[in-house]
Amino acid sequence: MDGVVKVAVSGALGSMGKFTCAAVLQDAGLALVAAVDPRYAETDDSFPDYCPHFVTVESALGAVEVDVLVDFTQPAVVLANVLAALQRRVAPVVGTTGLSDESLSRIAAECRRQDTPTFVAPNFALGAILMMQFAREAAQHLDACEIVELHHTGKLDAPSGTAKRTAGLVEEEWGKRSHQAQVPVHSVRLPGLVAHQEVIFGGLGETLTIRHDSLSRESFMPGVVLAVKRVRNLQGLVVGLENII
Repeated sequence: MDGVVKVAVSGALGSMGKFTCAAVLQDAGLALVAAVDPRYAETDDSFPDYCPHFVTVESALGAVEVDVLVDFTQPAVVLANVLAALQRRVAPVVGTTGLSDESLSRIAAECRRQDTPTFVAPNFALGAILMMQFAREAAQHLDACEIVELHHTGKLDAPSGTAKRTAGLVEEEWGKRSHQAQVPVHSVRLPGLVAHQEVIFGGLGETLTIRHDSLSRESFMPGVVLAVKRVRNLQGLVVGLENII
């Protein structure tokens, strides 16, 4: 497996984790060496068995050689998983949202201490990155904006990481021209949704709506694979897919 990136997926039995495992298995440049999920503690013959599986990140990292840990878990455990990986000089790719500024600061400090990079993305869909870039451009010209983000009922954090990042980018552009204002964010959680966001700008006699829809979790996989392949060449903590595409 010379030259092949050895990947562990944490949250492997979750919705995003299953797609991530499949994407890694389908890429000749990647090798899935560990699947991690607390549910592996249960006896269930229906669990996928495509690689060694573990209940905790610590047990996986202690048993197999890993280059990159992909984390799609929950806000309550993601920080501990990332720090455990960094302490073994394994580069994390984090798709779990809900990390606080304090947690990101701790991750950045550990990256420096271990000389190991970490990549965090609020959204791995390429279209969502374009949506945020377009919103940033619009904020250079329009002074009123609100965001509506819509997700499935299983999403635990609200507002979403994508919505918070989009609002931050808009406010940053406003600040450059001395327009001090905050962007209201409205969260919707309903069955049938995957991940959707509208950025609505208002001006004199007009509105501009920028919308992105992820209709399947497959939409995130090209971004995840790209991050896995590039994370080890980064320096420190990097946030946002736009920084590596």
